[in-house]
Amino acid sequence: MDTTQTGATQAAMPLAALSEAEALRLLGTEQVGRLVYTRRALPAVTPVNFVLHEGAIWIWTASTASMAQAVRGAVVAFEVDRIDEATRTGWSVVALGVAELVVDPARIEAAREFGPEPWVSGRREHLLRVPLRMVSGRRIAPQEAEEGDADDAAFRPGEGAPLSGERG
Repeated sequence: MDTTQTGATQAAMPLAALSEAEALRLLGTEQVGRLVYTRRALPAVTPVNFVLHEGAIWIWTASTASMAQAVRGAVVAFEVDRIDEATRTGWSVVALGVAELVVDPARIEAAREFGPEPWVSGRREHLLRVPLRMVSGRRIAPQEAEEGDADDAAFRPGEGAPLSGERG
């Protein structure tokens, strides 16, 4: 048990695995996540805004000099979460996939319509797409919300598998 800043004692809560559907639904509710990749043989994490569309994470970037070149063709991770420090509850979803630089003009134009809408000013020059190949999630919640073993939360969609919980 831990003591909060006010001196009250709170009981620790269980960590529960999210189902495939719930992990995808939660992934689709957020607009900002962290792209995890390797840059110059070192781990790199970049916060980005994104949209979940057609079973993939879509991200605009203004430059191919750094992130876009580093991730093209590489296995990357993408993480989103929502944490409530006051109640000590929350969830986290991690997706894995191979990043692609989108070059088809029709897909680029379509992405200008469905999103993602950049938060940072500047040009939308390069579009990254990360098709979801593996998704897992966990939740810290009161005992009655526990749904399974947190170590068994992996989802591995096949090629072209329809994914629920998409935005856009």
